[in-house]
Amino acid sequence: MSMTMAEKILAKAAGKKEVGAGEIVMANIDVAMTHDLTGPLSVESFEKIGVEKVWDPEKIVVMFDHQVPADSLEAAANHITMRKFVKQQGINNFYDVREGVCHQVLPEKGHIVPGEVVVGTDSHTCTHGALGAFSTGIGSTDMAMVFATGKLWFKVPETIKFNITGALKDYVYAKDVVLNIIGTIGADGATYKACEFGGETTQKMSVSDRMVMCNMAIEMGGKTGLVEPDQKTFDYIKGRSTKSYKVMKTDLDAESLEAMDFDVSKLEPQVACPHHVDNVKPISEVEGTDIDQVFLGSCTNGRLDDLRSAAKILKGKKVSDSTRMLVIPASREIYMKAMDEGLLRTFVDSGALVCNPCCGPCLGGHIGLIGPGEVSLSTSNRNFKGRQGSPEGEVYLSSAAVAAASAIKGKVTDPRDL
Repeated sequence: MSMTMAEKILAKAAGKKEVGAGEIVMANIDVAMTHDLTGPLSVESFEKIGVEKVWDPEKIVVMFDHQVPADSLEAAANHITMRKFVKQQGINNFYDVREGVCHQVLPEKGHIVPGEVVVGTDSHTCTHGALGAFSTGIGSTDMAMVFATGKLWFKVPETIKFNITGALKDYVYAKDVVLNIIGTIGADGATYKACEFGGETTQKMSVSDRMVMCNMAIEMGGKTGLVEPDQKTFDYIKGRSTKSYKVMKTDLDAESLEAMDFDVSKLEPQVACPHHVDNVKPISEVEGTDIDQVFLGSCTNGRLDDLRSAAKILKGKKVSDSTRMLVIPASREIYMKAMDEGLLRTFVDSGALVCNPCCGPCLGGHIGLIGPGEVSLSTSNRNFKGRQGSPEGEVYLSSAAVAAASAIKGKVTDPRDL
């Protein structure tokens, strides 16, 4: 039976030779991640089950990234709860306030390899499909079941394969590609489907760029994002992980496979406008919109490539007096590399604020919130009303290059104009 990558991974995890879309399977979990914001409820629910020990402490990863360092007494209490839990359960894969955003740190630290089933109490866990894993977000109470049993049921999803072709123009990036896809099919266009990204353009992308696209699969309703592993995948994993893995590839004649073609050769920078991620417009239709804050960071675009492209534009220039800019590297590893390359000096010289690796204003629960009537231009993944602070504010989404150019002008700006 021909199967998609998603079907093959779930079949393996369920101990079956084959599965089909729509089938319910009980899958063995390879990696289970929770963080400081959603972890306490997972722990509370786990304790109610009455099981004393987690199924496998080596397969559980606990991250602190959403409210770090603690910005309230409640956040501090959550941190204490999780520190006690990892100590009691003997969980060695624990990353405290210093390490960075979960979706960046997990692959960096070698926790993700192809063919695995990865779950996390965060909707953007789908990021890890960039390495060929079936990775998806789950609820905190579902995570309690995983803690106790190491298993979770799934409905096997259908797959949409996005065949992306064409050479990207200067200052057009993976973020623009995925925003264009979301704008085309809508926020519910891939509901509960595996979003597989392929084609010659995807093949030429770095692992970092592939993470950008898989990260935003959830914004079109997807269950997971996936990219077929190749040599770039293997090179990324080498030196990071010693785990063995099996590469799964989609059979092009799989019954549940749907294909969509996107030629991006004429694509211009894209911007998602308030208050929906699928409200996407070419930058030419948004240019000139006044902004109060620029946020460069998050699990979508806080990687080294993003910092480099932004620093290249900001070098020798100043952030507009009418705008504040926050730069938040996605991990400590990225922070250190950016420091070694002089990127952080460029940001500080330009007038930007460089913050510790964390989620920052992305979730509207930590530093850098916007006030009533203010406008944020963000490289993150969501622009829902109230997402980054006041429900009376507005959030636009863009690439790192657009963010940097806009910070200089104090208004949405096409980086090609600079």
